[in-house]
Amino acid sequence: MRISLAVLTALCSQALAAQVPASSAPSTPTSKQPAIAAGAATAQPAQIDRDDIGFSYRLPAGWVFVEPPTAPKPVIPYPALATTTKGDTCVEVAMTAKHGNPASVIVVTALPFSCYGQTMTVSDLANVGGGASEGMKQTFDLTEPQQATYSLGSHTLWIERAKGTPKTHAESSFTFEIACTVLQKGAVCWMTMAADAASLKDFEQSKVTLEGEPPTALVPASAFVPNNPS
Repeated sequence: MRISLAVLTALCSQALAAQVPASSAPSTPTSKQPAIAAGAATAQPAQIDRDDIGFSYRLPAGWVFVEPPTAPKPVIPYPALATTTKGDTCVEVAMTAKHGNPASVIVVTALPFSCYGQTMTVSDLANVGGGASEGMKQTFDLTEPQQATYSLGSHTLWIERAKGTPKTHAESSFTFEIACTVLQKGAVCWMTMAADAASLKDFEQSKVTLEGEPPTALVPASAFVPNNPS
C-alpha cells in the first residue's frame, strides 16, 4: 500500500466544493428558512477532541459547524463476508465549519492509522507537496501557490497557500490554505477557503493541541518566512 497524504487533501477539496453556493449572490436569511437542514450550519460545541488520533481543535469565534448530509446506509446481504475498511477509504471529514457571507469554510480531515493499516512518519509529508493541489484543481482554478514547512512544538507541519476561484463561479475569489501533520496515531489536515483576510487570520490563529502539547495557533506568522523553523 503506497503511503500518501494526497487523499486527505482531495477529501478536503470535496468538502470545500460542497459549500460553494449554487449562486454567488448573497442570500438573506428569513424566518421561513428551517433552522437545521442537511448541510446547514448549526450550533455545536466549539472544539473537537480526537483522542483516537491525538489532536484537538477549537473553532474561531463566530464560526459554526456544518451538519454533513445524511448518506444512505448500504445494505450488505452477507455481513460476515464484508471486508474490513482499509487504505484511503479510512480518511474522514472530522469537521466542516462556515462563517460569513459570502461564506468562508474550514475543513478538517483525519486518517487513523489503526484503520489505514500502516503508520506514517514526518518524511511522508513530502508526498503532500506533489499531490496537494491536484485534487483541488478539478474544482478550483488556483494561482500563486506557496509551500513551506514549520514546527509546532515537536511536530512538523507542511503548508500550502494559493489564490483561487471556483470553476463554476469565476467572479468569487478566495485564499486557500492547507496545513497537514503526521501524529503517532494518524495524519491530519486543516484547510480553509477564506473569502477575506479576516477569515484567513481566524483560521491561522485558531487553537490546536497536538498530542498533549500546549495549545497554540495553527499557523504562526513566520510559517512562510524562508529558513525559519518556527
